[in-house]
Amino acid sequence: MTMKPAALKAACLTLNGAEETFPFGPETSVFKVGGKIFALSTLDAEPLKVSLKCDPEAAVRLREAYPAVTPGWHLNKRHWNTVLLDGSVPDRLVREMIEDSYDLIVTQLPRRQQLVLDWPGVSRPAEGEDPSR
Repeated sequence: MTMKPAALKAACLTLNGAEETFPFGPETSVFKVGGKIFALSTLDAEPLKVSLKCDPEAAVRLREAYPAVTPGWHLNKRHWNTVLLDGSVPDRLVREMIEDSYDLIVTQLPRRQQLVLDWPGVSRPAEGEDPSR
């Protein structure tokens, strides 16, 4: 099944602290967490595509496995993939790629922001410990 624009937007915005912004004009949805981009898409474009941050090794594997996954368009091609949402990449995998992109960004945020986001990858401070450490 082909992911629709509303499902793509929902998949991005259901992540804690995610927001949709339009820094490149009203046609390009830019999804951010902590002020940093994890997904970009022109939601009314045909065909629908989304650009996602990706671990460089995983990016290559995904490109080899799926012709619809290509190096990020107008982005650092080592760290970004653009995914054509034509149904050839399962929706489940697209959602995982969105979550992975989000996680890559959150790992770069200060610990305090990670705690506010209730991100599972951050260890909780011990009772009485300063949460900023």
